[in-house]
Amino acid sequence: MSTYNDPRDLLNQAPMGAFQIMAVTICIFLNGLDGFDIQAISFAAPGITADWGINRAALGVVLSMELFGMAVGSVFFGGMADKSGRRPTILICLVLMAVGMYAASLTNSVSQMLVARFVTGLGIGGMLATTNPMAAEYSNLKNRSLAVIFMATGYPLGAIIGGSVSTVLLQTSDWRAIFEFGAAVTAFFIIIVWFFLPESVDYLSSKQPENALDKINRILKKMGHAAVSQLPAKIEETQKAISYQVLFNDRFRALTLLLVIGYFTHIMTFYYILKWIPTIVVDMGYEPSTAGTVLVWANVGGAIGALLLGIISTKYNLRKMLIAILIVAFFMVSFFGFERETIGDLSLIAAMTGFFTNGGVVGFYALIANAFPADIRGSGTGVVIGVGRGGAALGPVVAGLLFVAGFNLLAVSIVMGAGAAIAAVAIYFLRPAAEKHNVKANI
Repeated sequence: MSTYNDPRDLLNQAPMGAFQIMAVTICIFLNGLDGFDIQAISFAAPGITADWGINRAALGVVLSMELFGMAVGSVFFGGMADKSGRRPTILICLVLMAVGMYAASLTNSVSQMLVARFVTGLGIGGMLATTNPMAAEYSNLKNRSLAVIFMATGYPLGAIIGGSVSTVLLQTSDWRAIFEFGAAVTAFFIIIVWFFLPESVDYLSSKQPENALDKINRILKKMGHAAVSQLPAKIEETQKAISYQVLFNDRFRALTLLLVIGYFTHIMTFYYILKWIPTIVVDMGYEPSTAGTVLVWANVGGAIGALLLGIISTKYNLRKMLIAILIVAFFMVSFFGFERETIGDLSLIAAMTGFFTNGGVVGFYALIANAFPADIRGSGTGVVIGVGRGGAALGPVVAGLLFVAGFNLLAVSIVMGAGAAIAAVAIYFLRPAAEKHNVKANI
């Protein structure tokens, strides 16, 4: 039997084994699905515009619809992950994503596409709200920020792979093939999760559902750890995060609101870049497949930025690094607004912009995982990401309206880039807010 009374203490202190690394790796791949499924509409946008003859304002709504779904899905499924478990929530989200992606390939009108993308967004939003705590809880305390950042790195990696595949598909088929490919890969991961990703030990220890002790010991055995003889003391019902009220009580309100504001404003900046790059490039006279290549380079920069942030986050203060990254992101998005003469120059600037904007996003995920205790981590993640996704949804819409109103690329880029600067200010006040209300947040 284990000498630890609480299996969570064991996992926090012990080195990470192969099984834990595998679980975090699966979370990385799941977030990679998010990356492709979200950006599939961006790769398909030029073809949809040509087929259906819609203007930029209407296209902005199409580009944003799954983001509205993500906002709803993050809040709803984040709460479900705390109440019913991480694993079943992930499986439900995968089903929604696969159904939504396949339905998008069958659409023949804007209204049909909006419904399909909203369903996809529900699954994507719930997936991110659930894999974030899952990756954190399968890691030990030393590597928690690193695990969450690597999990978030799956997003740009998925977009890179998906974008490369999309470029090939667009050369041999039409935009519908992109959604068919995404649906097939998403369905495959339902099998992977079903057989290889058990429930979080942290969740089982906190919520203690039926047969929790047996489930915990089976998972500990797979990790190579000794069994525990009893469950840890259960949190009193009045202390549990059975609703979202805890996040807005006197203790956690400031922390929650600052994270929401920061994530909301920066994600507007982030999705302005990711959603509009292909259309902007096509409008410059390039082929849709070339536009997809520029977006891939934006995600290459994003992946590198996330990986570097993950490595240095184990040695330096994450919050301070994130503030610096967000400030540079504002200047890079503004700089993106200057028109380029060659596709190579545009790809380079897109990669540099993606480096800092995506670095900001994954930094937020790590802060969220470290800011909230385990019993409200899913709900906290869901609320911050869910409300923040409103910013994601507004980003492409606001940019589209600005373009239609006659603003040029530089003016739109400066306005949309300001979200990153506002986020930096919000994060600056995060630690003082936590200390004032005696919140033991690892930030």
